[in-house]
Amino acid sequence: MARPREFDADAALDRAMNAFWAKGYEATSLDDLCEATGLSRSSLYAAFGDKRDLLLQSIDLYSDRGVARFLAALANRPIRAGLRRILDGFIDQIVAGPGRKGCFLGNCAAELERGDREAIARVRRSLARNETIFREALIEAKRRGELAPSADPAALARFLVSALQGLRLVGKANPDRAVLDDIAAGILRAIAG
Repeated sequence: MARPREFDADAALDRAMNAFWAKGYEATSLDDLCEATGLSRSSLYAAFGDKRDLLLQSIDLYSDRGVARFLAALANRPIRAGLRRILDGFIDQIVAGPGRKGCFLGNCAAELERGDREAIARVRRSLARNETIFREALIEAKRRGELAPSADPAALARFLVSALQGLRLVGKANPDRAVLDDIAAGILRAIAG
């Protein structure tokens, strides 16, 4: 009979994700992951598989959290208010530090080799999920008259995904709240038309 796990797998995965996020996939060693999670190598492998499997699960965790955060921010409020809430949350994270890490998905997309089709597919799927959330919210906003009749919700959703990535990237290099607030204001003006 297998022994029950004596650790919180969700918390361990969260700590592993943060280790990858801080150092990048290649630079994060198994020792780093064991230290971050508090698990031995054998327990780490038994719970999550190898290092790459752990990265894939980290991408999924990050994606699921982002989806939940976006849905909560956009629910039952005008599109500009919901987007402002998302932008303010990103800016608060960036300026709070420590260690300006950028977007985990953006970092993975920049670092991962194109030959790692599964990892790249997961990043792409996560970005597509975000785009779908924004598109649906924008369609509803247009229906309510919050967008110009000529607004293209699909194009605006793609713009939002890329703009949020850009905001996180700029914040990684320049965590000045005034600069980031100015970028956020520009994003909102572009959406409002």
